[in-house]
Amino acid sequence: VKNAEFLQQAALEEYGPELHVALRSRRDELHYLRKLTELLFPYILPPKTTECRSLALLIREILPGSVFLPSMDFLADPDTVNHLLLIFIDDSPPEIATEPTSSLVPFLQKFAEPRNKKSSVLKLELKEIRDQQDLLFRFMNFLKQEGAVHVLQFCLTVEEFNDRILRPELSDTEKMSLHEEVQKIYRTYCLDESIDKIRFDPFIVEEIQRIAEGPYMDVVKLQTMRCLFEAYEHVLSLLENVFTPMFCHSDEYFRHLLRGAESPTRNSKFNRTTQKRGESFGISKIGNKIKGVFKSSAMEGAMLPNYNLNEGEDDFIEEGVMVMEDDSPEEAVTTPNTPRNLAAWKISIPYVDFFDDPSLERKDRKERIPVFCIDVERNDRRAVGHEPEHWSVYRRYLEFYVLESKLTEFHGTFPDAQLPSKRIIGPKNYEFLKSKREEFQEYLQKLLQHPELSNSQLLADFLSPNGGETQFLDKMLPDVNLGKIIKSVPGKLMKEKGQHLEPFIMNFINSCESPKPKPSRPELTILSPTSENNKKLFNDLYKNNANRSENTERRQNQNYFMEMMTVEGVYDYLMYVGRVVFRIPDWLHHLLMGGRILFKNTLELYTDYYLHSKLEQLFEEHRLVSLITLLRDAVFCENTEPRSLQDKQKRAKQTFEEMMRYIPDLIGKCIGEEAKYEGIRLLFDGLQQPVLNKQLTYVLLDIGIQELFPELSK
Repeated sequence: VKNAEFLQQAALEEYGPELHVALRSRRDELHYLRKLTELLFPYILPPKTTECRSLALLIREILPGSVFLPSMDFLADPDTVNHLLLIFIDDSPPEIATEPTSSLVPFLQKFAEPRNKKSSVLKLELKEIRDQQDLLFRFMNFLKQEGAVHVLQFCLTVEEFNDRILRPELSDTEKMSLHEEVQKIYRTYCLDESIDKIRFDPFIVEEIQRIAEGPYMDVVKLQTMRCLFEAYEHVLSLLENVFTPMFCHSDEYFRHLLRGAESPTRNSKFNRTTQKRGESFGISKIGNKIKGVFKSSAMEGAMLPNYNLNEGEDDFIEEGVMVMEDDSPEEAVTTPNTPRNLAAWKISIPYVDFFDDPSLERKDRKERIPVFCIDVERNDRRAVGHEPEHWSVYRRYLEFYVLESKLTEFHGTFPDAQLPSKRIIGPKNYEFLKSKREEFQEYLQKLLQHPELSNSQLLADFLSPNGGETQFLDKMLPDVNLGKIIKSVPGKLMKEKGQHLEPFIMNFINSCESPKPKPSRPELTILSPTSENNKKLFNDLYKNNANRSENTERRQNQNYFMEMMTVEGVYDYLMYVGRVVFRIPDWLHHLLMGGRILFKNTLELYTDYYLHSKLEQLFEEHRLVSLITLLRDAVFCENTEPRSLQDKQKRAKQTFEEMMRYIPDLIGKCIGEEAKYEGIRLLFDGLQQPVLNKQLTYVLLDIGIQELFPELSK
């Protein structure tokens, strides 16, 4: 290229399809940054943030459009590149800092610290939560989702224990009962193998162990010992300082604040499902209640009874279902206070049977419905002296899909355990269910092997003979009867025969069109950028980047008579630049090749040392602040006046002069002053091309992202 004006175009044509995808056009650049932002979401956002689609979309638009894109434009600007080159080349000693160096803190700590110490009106204290029955239930539900219900359970258990032990005179029976309670506390919260273990100081665990394993008479020592008191203080501190603030930012608390703002349909559904009223019990009794209900699985739609709720008050569960375990020992399957491990249950679907549905009667006969027969064997209670139990459960075809939707709602999807596609149209007769028997059996068996479902109340109800007869039938929708729809069309046509034919045809055509969306439920649409956004997206410096299509091919200009060598390390890079850019004479090239074995490692170590010392100077706080301020102004201060053309030209001229002085005189004499000038001119002109700078910037960005987040390469 003889003229610098054509340098950028020639380089872009040489890149061809190897050009970075972000440089094809400005829209491709924005799209690339959006995709990159989405890739980083799991690593830079809290775990539950991405579940909110509106927030994820908002962040996905703000970060690429308002932060990343202006930053890349700023870094690739030739004026910025010249500024960075001047900083690097400058050998004058750096100015001395006028202020002492700030103390080192974790990245963005000062930014994250709250400046306003005044507590929010939405903030709650643990005492307020415990005083309100509805809030306490929601708090327990939140702890259930976080897998920390045992923390609250320990707190309530110790309070109840202290009420019993702090009495003047204790009988032997009471001491034995208290000793059993201490043993239970030790087994549940102190043993390493317990799923509800809480990490206490070793001396606390040792003292509780000594009392639990000693004679029951020693239990009275806990009246004056500090181990249980300190354990209680530790757990209370966790609840107040960790879980209560988390609860105040959770969906559960916001649902409580918005109670009553939901639709009337949800109110009516809730009122139909809450039947037990007027029951009340103290905080200590709640401790007993939650011991069996909340273990280590998700709170799958379970509701406490409605304690004196006013009519019209709403709750957060759209289809509330009573799935609490009963305290009465009617069914061996739901014996209270018995640990349940569904992974130890064995199930099979040996055959398909018919079930007489008394609710569907036709002409004095009950309709026979094909159902799956599920054989269940429970083996998880042998440790407490129970023999294996066997029973059979009959479930309809659609009940399986109700179970799947409920489990998905509370636990998310299970990729390895999914039902086949649901048949909407067509008979679900005996032959059809028989063909699906093995798939449904495999689905249940895989569900039982998932650890998070090992204590699932929903799955246990589904496999229990009298568990949840209605909750899996309520959501079953009637099949679509296409026969009725098709049969009704000729009737409508006959009514209109010969009467107002033209309006009828127009109405019929309109009825065939897809219905327009109702104004009450607007669809979420992502609009194309407006003209104002286009002004920000396209600018005079970058225009439309390379303005290339996706299928641009590279022209083959390879010289097959020249041997290609790979370059590796700073020594090889300098030789390549010397040969191609500065056109060093052959004798010097041969001399450098001969000294490569001797000097390559030495030069690269010196280069590492040199770059390290340069970066140490640049990373001094008072110098780094100026660079951060430049980037901040470019990204966030859109209304600031840009640098004038004269200032940019002055900086460019200064940069070229400094680059000329940077090359040692000895090298200039070896390669010749003219070759030195032409080589520096070519390097300088290359760095004045904005799109080529952006190619380099995106390559460096990809390398930086891969080093910061090595998980992406997996």
